[in-house]
Amino acid sequence: MSDQFGNDFISITDDDGNEFELEHLDTIEFNGALYMAFLPADMDENTEDYGMIILKVIEEDGEEILATVDDDQEMEAVYNKFMEQLFTEEDETDN
Repeated sequence: MSDQFGNDFISITDDDGNEFELEHLDTIEFNGALYMAFLPADMDENTEDYGMIILKVIEEDGEEILATVDDDQEMEAVYNKFMEQLFTEEDETDN
């Protein structure tokens, strides 16, 4: 995923009140919904074992908020779409 426009960081608070920063990687539209992929901002760059965090953009009380994806099939499909896009962009930059 390209960082030609620079990296974006957001702070979020989980259900337990813990606040942490995420680095926004990419946003996709899939099956009529919007999804955003993030990495923990404090992740060690030398670590290959990272956990991409995928959140769904939903509307609540007229405001867009980020929500977890609770359905395993939906999460797998969206994850695969992000990976497909990632590898497509990497292939384009290799040429």
